Amino acid sequence: MLASSSRNALKRAQRSVRCAAVEVSAVASVHEQRRYASAAQSTFDYNAAALNPERALRRSAARNAESNLRGATHTPLARYNMQLATLMDYKQTNKAMHLARKMKQEGIEPDVTTYNNIIAACAHEKLVKEAHAVFADMLAMGIEPNRHTFHNLMKGIDVKDQDDLHEVLRAMEEWGILPNEFTYEIIITRLAHMQRLELALQYLASLPRLGLSPTLNTATAVITTAANLGFARLAVDLSLAFEQMSVRRLEGSTWSDVLVSCAEALYADGVGLAWRRVVHEHKMLPDEGCCIQVLHTAARHGLPSLALEVIEVLKRIEIVWCEHHIAPVIEAMCQHDELKEAMMMLSYMRQNDIIPTLETATPILKLVSKDTDAVDHAWGQLEILYEEGQGVDVVALNVVIQGAIVLRDLQRAVGTYKACGRLGVKPDIDTYNLLLLGCIDARHRELGDRLLSDMKEAGIKPDQTTYERMVRLCLTQSTYEDAFFYLEEMKTLGMVPPVTIYEALIRKLYSVGDVRYKIALEEMKECGYDVSPRLKSFVESGGSHDGPQAAQPVSVEPVLL
Repeated sequence: MLASSSRNALKRAQRSVRCAAVEVSAVASVHEQRRYASAAQSTFDYNAAALNPERALRRSAARNAESNLRGATHTPLARYNMQLATLMDYKQTNKAMHLARKMKQEGIEPDVTTYNNIIAACAHEKLVKEAHAVFADMLAMGIEPNRHTFHNLMKGIDVKDQDDLHEVLRAMEEWGILPNEFTYEIIITRLAHMQRLELALQYLASLPRLGLSPTLNTATAVITTAANLGFARLAVDLSLAFEQMSVRRLEGSTWSDVLVSCAEALYADGVGLAWRRVVHEHKMLPDEGCCIQVLHTAARHGLPSLALEVIEVLKRIEIVWCEHHIAPVIEAMCQHDELKEAMMMLSYMRQNDIIPTLETATPILKLVSKDTDAVDHAWGQLEILYEEGQGVDVVALNVVIQGAIVLRDLQRAVGTYKACGRLGVKPDIDTYNLLLLGCIDARHRELGDRLLSDMKEAGIKPDQTTYERMVRLCLTQSTYEDAFFYLEEMKTLGMVPPVTIYEALIRKLYSVGDVRYKIALEEMKECGYDVSPRLKSFVESGGSHDGPQAAQPVSVEPVLL
């Protein structure tokens, strides 16, 4: 809704144009002015205005003949018409009306061009009744309306008022004026703005049968509406069809709407086509939101070339690269089985002050963890990168170790860890935490202690995940007293043990009959954790199950009929 000052200004402008329209109309004679005065106050009737077109045609022919004798191109009327047209081009309707009033005061009789400009001014201000009254005065002057006259009348009608639009179309038919492509442009664009896409498409499909082609505005309105409503494939098909049948080309803004729609729908073919139109042909740079959507599409369908182009566009629009910009590029490369390039992107991220994580390398993990051959192949790719002088990022090493851990191949994981020096890579905290996870699965306490010792020698400070996994590793052994040691060390360092540690500890203590499980339960509650239904059921059932037993099927005696 407009602000009160804006609404008042709009009302004042409309009143000014309305008063000017009343003063300008009926310029032929006093008798015609009186006849118009009543017409301006009543509702316009197209049928009444078109009852006697023969008379209007005869008077129009006489006026045209007189204009030809006078040399119409150099008359004051022609100059006024030119000025009126210029003012309407700049949407200066108020000035156009005052100019028409001046023209009336000088006694210059208007022609069809003059009336068309006045009707256009009324239509621009949404003064529908005044536009109809000017049209009635035009007919009273014996001036034959042309196609532009009806077009201007149609533009002034409210978008939702389809009945008045059909009345104008019927009046055109009575005057023997066939609709052209610009007539259908008005109709179709109105339907598109109302989001009545299906009806707009029906009108659009009827144009070839009438020997007409859609205008650029018509095609743009329908394509943009289809894109905004989420019909990405339809928007692409309409765009291609229009450019194939027309010498005109869609504007870059229209293709941008299509690009956004296709990216939101993850429509790969449409994204590729629209991206080439927007970036390569129209030399436009999409915004960051659009680029991220395109990156998601490239990641989903494995389009690394497109993803790299998007990254370059982000740089050109001065967007600082972040992890969420590069991660889709890595995923696109992995979808395209470009393992080596995906690992290179991890080093590239660090070179651009972006810290890669194991979550960033999740698509790489999917490739590496297929089988042991995939793990060995990934290690070979790391060796190639090192030999080529590309540099190996520690996250790339970690994801290979993680792949071996997922496959429960602790030996390969430890072998990769011990060979990391050959690649010039120093293990980090994630390296050791991953290996500790493998030790838990293998119940290998001794290896876990050695890894913890190596980590301290390397100057890497254990984090909460390290202590959690050491507690869990101790609980896999028959002698589990060290679990309490690591638990207390966590609390000494100000770390709050996660609920998973307490649950694992309580289960272990209860299963071996260690009454300290009650102390662990109390401490768990003191930390603010609720006892899960599964743990509660485990304790109450004496460790027989983790939840309520499934209901036994009720046996029903067969009934003999």
